[in-house]
Amino acid sequence: MAITFKEVTYTYSPGTPFEFQALKNISTKIEDNSVTAVIGHTGSGKSTFLQHLNALLKPTGGTVMIGNTTITSETSNKNLKPLRKKVGIVFQFPENQLFAETVEKDIAFGPENFGSTAEEASKIAKEMITLVGLPESVLSRSPFELSGGQMRRVAIAGVLAMHPEVLVLDEPTAGLDPGGRREIMQLFGDLQKKQKFTIVLVTHQMEDVANYADHVIVMEHGKIVKEGSPRAVFANVEWLHEKQLDVPASTEFAFEMQKRGFQFTRLPLTESELADDIADFFKKRGQTHE
Repeated sequence: MAITFKEVTYTYSPGTPFEFQALKNISTKIEDNSVTAVIGHTGSGKSTFLQHLNALLKPTGGTVMIGNTTITSETSNKNLKPLRKKVGIVFQFPENQLFAETVEKDIAFGPENFGSTAEEASKIAKEMITLVGLPESVLSRSPFELSGGQMRRVAIAGVLAMHPEVLVLDEPTAGLDPGGRREIMQLFGDLQKKQKFTIVLVTHQMEDVANYADHVIVMEHGKIVKEGSPRAVFANVEWLHEKQLDVPASTEFAFEMQKRGFQFTRLPLTESELADDIADFFKKRGQTHE
C-alpha cells in the first residue's frame, strides 16, 4: 500500500504560547512494497512524520493519502479504525507494550479486538510466533519470563497478527547488541520479501539503511532536505558530514581511502561491496605489474 504526502504541515498547540510547527510542507511518496528509511537528528520531525502514517496525527494542512483513504485536518476519527489495522507500528522497545499473562493472549489481543473469535485469534498467534522464529512452546509462557530478544519478537508478532499492509519500524533495534540487531533486521528483511508489505524504517543505524532500504528520506527542522536511493544519498559524504549525519562504515572507510588516492567507480555501501572493490583493485594492479 502506497502512502502519499502532499504539502503536509503539522503544528503542535496552535494558537498558544507553545505553538510549534513540526512538519513544514512535506511532499513525498512511499511506494507500495518498498522499504523506505527516514533519517535525521532528534527533533527533525521523524516521529511526527511517522504518526501521520496511520493517522495517529492528522495534518494541520495538506493531505496524506494512505492507500485509497485521504486524511486531512477535517477527517473524522470514527472512520480511522480500519485504516489503523492496515498500518502496524513497532515502536522503540516494543517489549514495553507487552501486558498479557501469556504470549498467546498478548498476540491474540489485536485480532480479537478487531472481531476475530478466540479460536481464530489463537490460530493467528501460532502462525505469527512461528513467523518471527520462536517455537510454539513459548505461547503458554509469560512474556516476562523470556529474554529481551524473545520479548521483542513476541511484540513484533503482536503487530504482525493484524496482517498490516504497511509496517512502520521506529528504531526497531534500539538497545540490542550487534548480533541481536542483525537478527531483527534480517527478520524484517525476510518478512518483507515473503509478505510483500511496505516498510517504513526510522533508524540511526546507517548500515541497516544501506542493507535494506530502497529509498531514503533525510529530514531536518521539519523538512525533507534530501531523498533518493541509498547509493544516491550516501554518495555525498561531505554533505552528510556537514549535516552531522553518519554514513555506513564501509562508505566512510572508502571515503577516507579515496582521499589517499584509492579510486572507486562508486563509493561502496556494504562490507561485501568494499571487499569486492579492494579485491578488484589489487587484481588489476597485479595484472598491470605482470
